[in-house]
Amino acid sequence: MKKILLGLAAIFSLQFAAAQDNQWQGKFEQLGTNLPTPNEYRTGSGAPGAAYWQQKADYDMEIEINDEDQRLTGKESITYYNNSPDVLKYLWVQLDQNVREPETNSLKVRQNALRDSLPAKAAASSLGFIDYDGGFKIQSVTDAAGKPLSYTINKTMMRIDLPTPLRTSGNVQFNIEWYYNINDRMLLGGRGGMEYFPEDDNYLYTIAQFFPRMAVYDDYEGWQNKQFLGRGEFALTFGDYKMKITVPADHIVAGTGMLQNIKEVLTKEQQDRFEQAKKSFDKPVIIATQEEAIEREKSKSKKTKTWEFYAENVRDVAFATSRKFIWDAQAVKVGDNTPLAMSYYPKEGNPLWEKESTLAVKNTLEVYSKYTIDYPYPQATSVHAASIGMEYPMICFNFGRPNKDGTYSDRTKYRMIGVIIHEVGHNFFPMIINSDERQWTWMDEGLDTFVQYRTEQEAYENFPSRRGPAAGIVPYMKMDKSQIRPIMTNSEQLMQFGWNAYAKPATALNILRETVMGPELFDKAFKEYAQRWAFKHPKPADFFRTIEDASAVDLDWFWKGWFYTVDNVDVAVSDVKWFRMRSEEADIENKGKKVKKGDLNATNTKGEMMDFGDTPEPFSLVETDPRYYGEFQNRVDDKAIMAKFADKNFYQVKFENKGGLVTPIIVEFTFEDGSKQVERIPAEIWRYNEQSATKVFAFDKQVTNIVFDPNKETADTNEEDNIFPRKAETSKFDEFKEKSGK
Repeated sequence: MKKILLGLAAIFSLQFAAAQDNQWQGKFEQLGTNLPTPNEYRTGSGAPGAAYWQQKADYDMEIEINDEDQRLTGKESITYYNNSPDVLKYLWVQLDQNVREPETNSLKVRQNALRDSLPAKAAASSLGFIDYDGGFKIQSVTDAAGKPLSYTINKTMMRIDLPTPLRTSGNVQFNIEWYYNINDRMLLGGRGGMEYFPEDDNYLYTIAQFFPRMAVYDDYEGWQNKQFLGRGEFALTFGDYKMKITVPADHIVAGTGMLQNIKEVLTKEQQDRFEQAKKSFDKPVIIATQEEAIEREKSKSKKTKTWEFYAENVRDVAFATSRKFIWDAQAVKVGDNTPLAMSYYPKEGNPLWEKESTLAVKNTLEVYSKYTIDYPYPQATSVHAASIGMEYPMICFNFGRPNKDGTYSDRTKYRMIGVIIHEVGHNFFPMIINSDERQWTWMDEGLDTFVQYRTEQEAYENFPSRRGPAAGIVPYMKMDKSQIRPIMTNSEQLMQFGWNAYAKPATALNILRETVMGPELFDKAFKEYAQRWAFKHPKPADFFRTIEDASAVDLDWFWKGWFYTVDNVDVAVSDVKWFRMRSEEADIENKGKKVKKGDLNATNTKGEMMDFGDTPEPFSLVETDPRYYGEFQNRVDDKAIMAKFADKNFYQVKFENKGGLVTPIIVEFTFEDGSKQVERIPAEIWRYNEQSATKVFAFDKQVTNIVFDPNKETADTNEEDNIFPRKAETSKFDEFKEKSGK
C-alpha cells in the first residue's frame, strides 16, 4: 500500500517551469527600466510629486473672418508664465496651419502611387495639385512695448528668442499678428476649415488651430516641439483666454468658453430663450430657430458683429460661425455643477440633430463624470459639419447628415451619436486630463474610446458599439505582425491608426475592467487617475502606476503584453484527461478496474484531442508518508481526505498559449445534465511557463464539454481550438468517397 500507483503529486503538481519545455520570455517580468525613474515631480505611485510644476499661457485675441475671400486675420497678446525651475532663453510656438504651406513636410513625406484609375479629387490632394496658398502669414512678433522680437520659423514650429532670459516664477508678454486663407475641407480635409453650401451660397466655418499657440515645456522632455505632420495631434499648455471674434452681423457663433456680450449679438427673443435653457433640465430649448436660420441664409449682411468669449483654465480654444446655424441648449446636473449642453447645426442636419445631438452631449457629461471627475466647465457644445469628428475644450465638430428629404438610417443615427459622445468625451481626455497627443495618441483616443463605450452601453438601449467589446478587436489582432505596431508607438509611426490608437487600448481597458480586475476595483483606480491628473500633464507611466497603486493588482504583465507588444490571445485546450479515484480494495486486489473501451488520447489529423474516452483513468490516494510532515507533530486525517475525493470526477486540462499574449483563463464546463459551470483563473497561472498551463478541476458530475472563453471576453483569435471534444476532420479519401458516392 505504501507504493504510490499514480502519484498524486504528479497529477496535481504546481507545474513549475520545466527546463526542457519552458522557453521563458519574461512576460511577467516587471516593467522596470521601461518606465522613467520616479522623482520629486512624478512619484512611483503614479501621482504628481511634491515638486510637480507646469507652465501657464494666457491669451487675449482679436479674430476676424472675411466671408468674401474666406480669410482669417488675427492678433494676440500672450502672457507666458515660467513655473519651471529652469531659465528659458527662448520660447517655442506651434504654427499648425503651416502643415498646409507650400513646402510642408507632410506632403513631402507622404507616400503615394499611381494606378490605372484614380478619382481626380484624391489624386489632386495626394500629389498637391490644388491651388491653395496655405499656412500662417506671420506679420509681426513684438514684445509688450511693440518692439520687434527675433524669431525663426522651422516648418510648424517658431522659436522666439527673448532679449532677457525668463527666470523661474517670471513671466513674459509678447504679441503676434498673422492671417491665413481658410482651407476648404471638401478639397483639403483638415480638422478645421470651411464647408460651402452651393444651394444657398453660404459657408459654415469650423475654425481650429487658427492661432500661434505655445508648445508645452515640462519636466519630462523640456520643449515638446516635434513637428506637426498632420496625424500626431497637440501638446498644449493651460491658460485663460479672452477671444473677440468679428463676423458678418447675421452669423451665429459658437466657441470655447461662455459668451460675454449676449445683449450685443442676440435678439431679445434669443436672449430670453437662452435664459430659459439654463433652467431646462428635461429637454433642449431652441435659442436660434430653423425659421430664423432660413431667413438669414437669404441675404448676406454687409455689417459685422463682434462676439466675445471668455474661458478659464483651458488648453486651447476653437469656434464655429455661420448664418446657417440653428442653436439649442439645455442644462445638465453634474455633481454641484449645472453646465449647458448645446448644439449648433444647419438645417441640413435636421431632424436628426434637433432630436439627438444635445441629448448625446448630456449623456456624455453624465457618464464621463461618473468615471472621471465632475465636468468642470460651464458648457459643452456639439457643432454639425460634414464628414468630421474633432474636439476642443467645450466645443467639437461632428458628422452625421440625414438625406435631403430628412430621412436617415439607423446606421447614420448611431454613427452620429457615437461621434458626438467621442468628441464631447475628449473634454475629459485630453482637454482636462491633459496628455501629450503628439507623442501618445492612445492616452487620449484610447481612454476616450473606452469611456465612450461605457456611455453607449449605459445611456442607450442596444447601442451597436464598434469599439470596446473584446470580440471586435479580433480581426486586428489576427493581422500579419508586419502590418501592426505596439500601442506604445509615436503617433506618426503608427500603422492601422484607428485599430491601434482607438480600438485596441479601449478593448484592453474593457478586458482589464471586466475580466482581469472587476468593475468595482477598476472603476476606483481609473477615477483615481482622472482625479490625480485633472488639469495636469500625465505620461504613460503615471497611468500604469496609478492603476496598480489604486488597486493592489500587479498589472505589469498586462501593460507589457497589450501595450508594448503585438502578441495576441490564442489559447488552445490542447489536452484533457478524465480521472476518478479507485477504491483501496480495488487497488489491493487489482479488481474492479474497468478496461477502457476508448483511447483517451484519440486525436484528429491535427493531433488534437477529440473526446474524453469511455471511462475515466484511475488514480489512487495513499496514506501520507511521515517524512512529508517534517517537524510537525500533528497529522491530517488521510481517510477523511480520501472520502472527499471519492466519487469525484477530476479533469486535468492543458492550455497552450499559442498567441503569446498571456490572459486569464476562463473555462466553461458543461455536464451530463445540461448544467454549466464557469471557472475563472487569473493570468498568473502562466507565470512559470508562458507557453502552457495545466490545471485539475474537480466536479461531482461528469463533464461532456469544455470551452475556453465561452463569452468571448479575451479577444481569442482562434475559437476552433477552444472547444473540447473537437470534431474529427474528414480525410481527403473520405471526402472523395462522399462526393463520388462510393
